[in-house]
Amino acid sequence: MKHLFARFATKTSEWAGKPIIFILALAVVIIWALLGPFFDYSETWQLIINTGTTIITFLMVFVLQNAQTRDTRAIQAKLNEIILTSHAENRFIGIEHLDEEELKRLDQLVAKAAQGRAGTEACRTREVEKAESAKKAGDA
Repeated sequence: MKHLFARFATKTSEWAGKPIIFILALAVVIIWALLGPFFDYSETWQLIINTGTTIITFLMVFVLQNAQTRDTRAIQAKLNEIILTSHAENRFIGIEHLDEEELKRLDQLVAKAAQGRAGTEACRTREVEKAESAKKAGDA
């Protein structure tokens, strides 16, 4: 049953994200609005769109959340694999389980490290450019 719902959620989220579905939904709303004068903007006329959109929204929340959660887990697994097979620090594996404050603190630390690394990389880049210029001048 789990796999059946997962396939259903994936297919439905792919289907719901297509432009034609948006155009179809927009057309339904426009037709409903145009029919308003014919039904004297009655409570039944209003109830039809309210009930329909509420039911669809309610059900789509669960379907889309399921698909998004699986996608997020897959991306996280891929990122963990990249971390494990690279020179990156393994301490970043599992950080998605940290609370908001811990994530903010870690983000600040990474940004600070990136700024420091950018400075050393800029120095290395200048050294490489100087070496290449000197080599070209020597070749000429």
